[in-house]
Amino acid sequence: MADNRGVAYMGPGQVEVQGIDYPTFELQDGPGVNPANVGRKLPHAAILRVVSTNICGSDQHMVRGRTTAPKGLILGHEITGEVIEAGPGVEFIKEGDLVSVPFNIACGRCRMCKEGHTGVCLNVNPDRPGSAYGYVDMGGWVGGQAEYALVPYADWNLLKFPDKDQAMEKILDLTMLSDIFPTGYHGAYTAGVTSGSTVYVAGAGPVGLAAAYSALLLGAAVVIVGDLIPERLEQARSFGCEAIDISKGDPKDQIEQILGEPVVDAAVDAVGFEARGHGGDADHEAPATVLNSLMDVTRAAGRLGIPGLYVTEDPGGIDDAAKHGSLSLRLGLGWAKSLSFTTGQCPVMRYHRLLMQMILNDRAQIAKAVNATVIGLDEAPQGYKDFDSGAAKKFVLDPHGLVRS
Repeated sequence: MADNRGVAYMGPGQVEVQGIDYPTFELQDGPGVNPANVGRKLPHAAILRVVSTNICGSDQHMVRGRTTAPKGLILGHEITGEVIEAGPGVEFIKEGDLVSVPFNIACGRCRMCKEGHTGVCLNVNPDRPGSAYGYVDMGGWVGGQAEYALVPYADWNLLKFPDKDQAMEKILDLTMLSDIFPTGYHGAYTAGVTSGSTVYVAGAGPVGLAAAYSALLLGAAVVIVGDLIPERLEQARSFGCEAIDISKGDPKDQIEQILGEPVVDAAVDAVGFEARGHGGDADHEAPATVLNSLMDVTRAAGRLGIPGLYVTEDPGGIDDAAKHGSLSLRLGLGWAKSLSFTTGQCPVMRYHRLLMQMILNDRAQIAKAVNATVIGLDEAPQGYKDFDSGAAKKFVLDPHGLVRS
């Protein structure tokens, strides 16, 4: 049996690369594994040699200690890899296939999956609908920031790249298909972005940049991105966005300076529950700030796409309500303006094949837009530190040296 190594959460602010079990076709007990999932047989799974796996802002929430993630949890839900072994129940995916793994784990059999809601599959997490690799309260499926990873329901979940050589030439773009490109696209699409739209994206982290880039792909006339970090705002400007520093005041006033009116057609929350205030309050955490602001700056009957993460339990919340995911929202304002909201995990399968075609046919360069930066698996702890400090980069882990070769 081959050796395996993975990136483990070891407590607030701490990750380390350690030896971990090689995947098998049975879900083993371990940190975060739901007891009802232990021993689950996986003849429908495939084992991948991980080609690339990315650090995500959702991982960073756990590493900051802002969830109930247990010590020893193997991180990582953005996985691209080569199939090296397929279980006896796998019919169509073959050894040697180069594939993208949606971060949503979905069975393909339940009502939600059949209706295309793969982010809330009913069969993979005993606690609640929806699951993901290496994430707290998501059933305990082992994360993919590792040398080797297991993907259940392989025929259903895996997106095969049609030409391996071509795919490797574009691997930095294709690695974004597991999460942030579809997630950003989902945020823009569900916000109603179309030809000529004016758009405000809150947050210039990787998902916010992906949402802004996607809004331009969808035909937006103007995309405005708001953040606190100058380097991230400069990254948004690099591919044609307007950028506003929310530490300098209310986004509404700055939007009016750009558009001539204080509202946009569509808005995207790419920040989530660790949001900070605006202007003089930017140094304080205020988890409802972004959602309330977006309701304020979105025109009547407009839409909000909300790919930013919100959790049910936040040990580091600023008050008792926030610790249980309860926020002080101006729902009355949203109701009065007839606004529409779309929340939750992006159903990656709804978008990833079409976005793959855009990449393969040179219609999308998402890696450049999010400043994809390749590092080795052993560099993951430093990558997490740099990302937490606000680096305007999307860190891509290269466990086998295949991306930089």
